[in-house]
Amino acid sequence: MKQTMIWMLLSASVMTMTGCSADDPYSDYYNNWGNNWGDNETPTQNNSGSSTTTGELTTFTVNIDKTTAEPTSTVSAYLPDEEDALENNSFTTEVAIDLSNPTAKTENGVEITVNGGHITANHGSTKNICYIVSGTTTNGSLTVVGDKKYELILNGANITNPDSAALNLLSGKRAYIVLADGTSNTLTDGTGGNQKGALYCKGKLLFNGSGQLSVVGNTNNGIHSADYIVFNKGNNIYVSSSANHGIKANDGVFINGGIINVEVSAAAAKGINCESNIIVNGGRTTVLTTGNGTYDSTDKEAKGAAGIKADSTFTINAGELWLKSTGSGGKGINVDMEANFNGGNVYVVTEGGQYKSNNDTSSPKGIKADGNINISGGTIWVRTSGYNGEGIETKSNLNITGGQVACYAYDDAINSKNDMTITGGYVYAQGQHNDGLDANGNMYIKGGLVYAICSGTPEVAIDANTEGGKKLYLTGGTIVAVGGLESGSSLSQSCYQTSSWTKDTWYTLTYDGNTFSFKTPSSSGSGLVVSAASTPTLTSGTTVSGGSSIFGGIGNMGGTASGGSSVSLSSYTSGSGMGGWPGGWR
Repeated sequence: MKQTMIWMLLSASVMTMTGCSADDPYSDYYNNWGNNWGDNETPTQNNSGSSTTTGELTTFTVNIDKTTAEPTSTVSAYLPDEEDALENNSFTTEVAIDLSNPTAKTENGVEITVNGGHITANHGSTKNICYIVSGTTTNGSLTVVGDKKYELILNGANITNPDSAALNLLSGKRAYIVLADGTSNTLTDGTGGNQKGALYCKGKLLFNGSGQLSVVGNTNNGIHSADYIVFNKGNNIYVSSSANHGIKANDGVFINGGIINVEVSAAAAKGINCESNIIVNGGRTTVLTTGNGTYDSTDKEAKGAAGIKADSTFTINAGELWLKSTGSGGKGINVDMEANFNGGNVYVVTEGGQYKSNNDTSSPKGIKADGNINISGGTIWVRTSGYNGEGIETKSNLNITGGQVACYAYDDAINSKNDMTITGGYVYAQGQHNDGLDANGNMYIKGGLVYAICSGTPEVAIDANTEGGKKLYLTGGTIVAVGGLESGSSLSQSCYQTSSWTKDTWYTLTYDGNTFSFKTPSSSGSGLVVSAASTPTLTSGTTVSGGSSIFGGIGNMGGTASGGSSVSLSSYTSGSGMGGWPGGWR
């Protein structure tokens, strides 16, 4: 979005020419003012127009799901070290621990001490130890220490510790946690201690087995490893925290499979928080965050919650992510470095508005990265409905070479601080109160299919930073832009326009033997621009059968279109200025 002082002075007169919805697009924001803003400051809203639509992208939900089978699609498991694989180890010396009837003993080189319901197991330098833990305690804990890696089988173990961690793994060596098949296990801490998690592990934490585990954190995190955490196929793990993060790791989180559900409610809490890399290679991970933003007086910045937060890189190659953040300033995925989407399915919803405190803000984002965002495969759906919520944003470059990306956002749908390059894939970007695609550097569209929609003047469907000497360079691909293109663009591939379009109507673009059918929004900016590798034709009011549904049901590739009426198309040049000022001045 580019807005100037002149525009602010003349906006009222220009608004009368746009044909945009006359409804107040910000009423929901002001009605929820208390949830979105801090310090009793009045928000400033400069956006104009409103763009709305229908389809599954506007209605899909994110809910905790412990029962549906995990997705079968995976890639090879990622393990930082071959030793992390349980099958590459042999834990043959078994030591049974009954939480219901704890007994002090020395067995097979392991010393078990008991203090009420609190049990400490010390295997020292003894190798190949396998602890088998069962039973229930409502006022106890299990602590494991030792100088060697070990296996710990949870075989119907239920631990509640009102004072500290329920399971305290203080050995710095690898801990292989096995959830015994067909069992249910629970770990719950209290509010009386200073523990880092209801389940705390000083070393590498490696989950195996297909049993169920529920972890409830009331003082700090649910699960915390001072090293890295690996989840594997078959795991069924639920984690909640009312005080801090759900799952916290210092050196990495690697999800190779399993069903993982996380709920957190604290201010600015993260569902999965890692100070290093996060890699998703399979399984189904669902995260719900409900906490509002807060001001961090140590870091001196406003912060919001996030479903996933990686201080280094984030990568998904397979599996499913379902993320929802309802509090102010909340995000789905927040990455400090590079984010890579190579496969799998990602579904993100944010509902909170912008959080502001001490003259600093945390804005809601579906996916946000400080480094590059690279999308080469998979499916990404993002919906943001709170004030100032952007769909996908990078503080660097954004590169789309494949996959399906669909964003329906309150603000810009897809935004890059630097260049944005699209060479393949399917891209849908609708900004309810702003641009569809917005590059603050150059915008390069070289291939793929792009369906972009803006809110109306002065925004455009596809925007580049002309004011900063940048341009939109269109050299290939298929384009449908409701609201036009950035004026001053370099259009090596011919573009065509129609000055008006019908709301909530199926159109079919035919080019070089291909068909792309799309449903128009129920409100948006005026004018429609199309472009393809060969001269296209456009038909309005079509009925579409067959083909492949994309973008949540408002797009169709390769379908058979029948009926409708031909739309007259005229040549469109970079000076047309359809979405901005007459004559291309913006």
